[in-house]
Amino acid sequence: MKRAMDLLVALAAILVLSPLLLATAAAVLLESGRPVLFRQVRIGRGGREFGMYKFRSMVRNAAAVGPYFTAAGDPRITRVGRFIRRTSIDELPQLFNVLRGDMSLVGPRPDVPAQRALYTEAEWALRCSVRPGITGLAQALLRSAATEQQRRELDLRYAREHTLRLDMKIVGWTFGRLGGRGSN
Repeated sequence: MKRAMDLLVALAAILVLSPLLLATAAAVLLESGRPVLFRQVRIGRGGREFGMYKFRSMVRNAAAVGPYFTAAGDPRITRVGRFIRRTSIDELPQLFNVLRGDMSLVGPRPDVPAQRALYTEAEWALRCSVRPGITGLAQALLRSAATEQQRRELDLRYAREHTLRLDMKIVGWTFGRLGGRGSN
């Protein structure tokens, strides 16, 4: 049932949001050129690697000049990038990852391979037992203000307790955060 809902909602969202997707692609292209999308290797269900897509919000060589995470005031973030990150528009290409089956609408945010070291074997197995999501419990409750420890605990809590009802709550909380209270 969850996968069917993911497919239906992702497809509908892509259709409805296509003008915004095109406008964002044009803004990124005009400000900083190609590529418009950023592809990063992430870890999915079962520990499988996949390419996660985002609108590029940073300078082209950002991965070569800094860590896999960003901090407040990161000079690698472009002007358009600040806006699309603050509004989470940069995440919208992940709807295509949902269609492909790499991701779900709701689940723990997919980790980069280097984050594997943050987990015990049992925790990693639990975390990889669910499909990663565009939004998750940590994002819905704390947005990017979560510490690494808080995010890990909330991701593991989701993996233990996930239900469609919890997913609906997370979607509601996420939209509430996007309404103006969320931080970058």
